[in-house]
Amino acid sequence: MRSYNEKISIYHGMVSTIAINLAGNFYPIFAISILGATNYQVGLITSLPPLIALLMTIPAAILLNRLETQKITVAMAVVGARLLFLLLIGVVYLSTPYQAWAFLIIIALMNVPATVSNIGWQTLISGMIRDDRRGAFFSDRNRLLTIAGMISTLVIGIIMKNQTTNASAYQWLFFTAFLFGLGEVFFLMKHKEKTQASSSMKKSSMNWSIFQDHKYKWFLIAALCFNFTWQMTWGIFNIYNVRIVEATILWISIFSVANQLVQIFTFPLWKKWAEQKSNTLMLVWAALGMALVPFLTVLSTNLYYLTIINGLSGFFVSGVVLLLFNLLLEQSPTETRTYCITTYNVLLSFVAFIAPQIGILMLEGLGIQNSMELNSLMRIGSAFIFLLMYFKTKQNRKPLLLRN
Repeated sequence: MRSYNEKISIYHGMVSTIAINLAGNFYPIFAISILGATNYQVGLITSLPPLIALLMTIPAAILLNRLETQKITVAMAVVGARLLFLLLIGVVYLSTPYQAWAFLIIIALMNVPATVSNIGWQTLISGMIRDDRRGAFFSDRNRLLTIAGMISTLVIGIIMKNQTTNASAYQWLFFTAFLFGLGEVFFLMKHKEKTQASSSMKKSSMNWSIFQDHKYKWFLIAALCFNFTWQMTWGIFNIYNVRIVEATILWISIFSVANQLVQIFTFPLWKKWAEQKSNTLMLVWAALGMALVPFLTVLSTNLYYLTIINGLSGFFVSGVVLLLFNLLLEQSPTETRTYCITTYNVLLSFVAFIAPQIGILMLEGLGIQNSMELNSLMRIGSAFIFLLMYFKTKQNRKPLLLRN
């Protein structure tokens, strides 16, 4: 049976997912179809948020580490991030040469408070969920959030199926996302948070001893290598779907729904397999599956075929999402968990900024097909790093089981 905080966290996650999906899922098609963004600018849609996160993560962590309670600060950060959805509404009223850049600046600014809220939520929720409930809870939560995201994406796709080049439709989309953002704050404030005892360790800005932990070091290496290969093609996928395939808002929504629908049914499978084997070993298979996606995507521009490929991608994405976060908490020592999470977010932000830019350079130099095929090979390489991690850490720990 779920505890009070578990239930509230699920409600909070649902409205948060809807708010982000209503806006974020359609950033690339809005930028290309309405604002006339270049390939480089489309790449920045993916790269700018992690750059801001990179700059903000350490200050955010210092702030959060000094607080005895974090809920109010996290809620105010969410308010700041969601208010910027309203600024997106006004972008179309600017002069044409400045629209795309103004759009990118707002997205960047949005990630200043969003970084505080993301780190704060991860630390907040890790202290509210018992270790023996972690695997079951996050599996259920991810599945329910995916259902909420899938339904909202499909509804918007149907409503806006003939509105791909209608600027007003996007403005209503951003306003609706703002309203769901207010609901996000409401449920966040309903969490019951315990006051954390103040200590000199808690107030220090960094604890370098985390890099002496063998398990955590291996997690960083493997996770960052995988994320680099995963994220470098995000911009290329957006360009392929909009410019090459010429997918409308409805088809973009269908792609997303296919991906999410498969995730809904496969989260429990990955949880079960991780309990039987380990998080690390199952991430090898999830990463290998992700390696298939770029190669298969460019084999055809048929919209129905691409829907199937997005469904296949969802099967492996569910494993990656569930297992990476569980592995982060599992490999982070309890006494230094906040520092481990912060460090991971800083390094992940750096990777997430660099990777899409390298992807766009690959696109310009090699073309879409060669870039996707090369990325598939790189993803295979990242899968073998997880395998190496599994063997290297196996002798120094008990089996990595999700405790349930």
